[in-house]
Amino acid sequence: MSYLLYADDHEQMRLMVRDLLEASGHEVALAPDGPAALALLREREPDLLILDVSMPGMTGFEVCRAVKANPMTARIPVLMLTAEADIDAKVEGFESGADDYLAKPFDPRELRARVGALVRLVRREGDRNPTSGLPGSRAIDDELARRAARGQPFAVCYLDVDHFKPFNDVFGFAVADSVIRDAGVALQEAVATAGGTLGTEGDFAGHIGGDDFLLVTAPPRAERLVLEAQRAFRRLVERSVGPEVAARGRFTGLDRQGTLREFPLATLTAVVLQVDPARWRSSVDLGVRAADAKRRAKATGAGSILVERL
Repeated sequence: MSYLLYADDHEQMRLMVRDLLEASGHEVALAPDGPAALALLREREPDLLILDVSMPGMTGFEVCRAVKANPMTARIPVLMLTAEADIDAKVEGFESGADDYLAKPFDPRELRARVGALVRLVRREGDRNPTSGLPGSRAIDDELARRAARGQPFAVCYLDVDHFKPFNDVFGFAVADSVIRDAGVALQEAVATAGGTLGTEGDFAGHIGGDDFLLVTAPPRAERLVLEAQRAFRRLVERSVGPEVAARGRFTGLDRQGTLREFPLATLTAVVLQVDPARWRSSVDLGVRAADAKRRAKATGAGSILVERL
């Protein structure tokens, strides 16, 4: 059975969609607005988030952007339901991170089909990332829950590739794809170099998605693991781009505003969160904190390491 979360400010629509999807075998939670949906999501992560666009206070687009900005919830598929069927509304929905879009009024059969397809997609891709070969979202959630249940402090190291988009634009998909694979290799090399093991009771390396990675370890090992991962990743990136670019250590590309400028070669910015199990809430809550810490770490420069206690 899949757990779905549906947010809509119209009660009649909420109840109709709930009845329709429950008849298809899903468990459905309802939220009357965006903030309520985010609160429910912190308590339990859904297999699919369904959002109405036009809600007071916080639109479906804004909720979607908040979900996709959190590295621990970005993988949750989002289906937008809206009465706005024009192309501009659809484009805005996809730009906010939505995975699918269905205009009202809709055929119940189409809603059931789209929901089923999105749920199958996230289940198929959630166990192991095909690019890095590292455990994916569900395995990460299970590992964090297991560590918290043990009642002993642990550290979560969240690592993000710096300037990945301009790197991808300049060097092409094949090289950028190899960099994602290299990040997975770097994490595994870091564990081996630091004298650890991957697996039960040892260190854990996972791939959240895109260019976001995660290490779970004992607090005294965390910073050492991150430093080893950064060194290994740098070596692998330099090998990917060739000796000339590696010697220069920089490349020229377009930033998000379309301005041509120089970037350092891809590095890893890291956030180390020291977790007290007594204060543990959920992996979603951890993701909110990690995303905020990552913004502050990146503001200090590429390749930074920020350590915080939860």
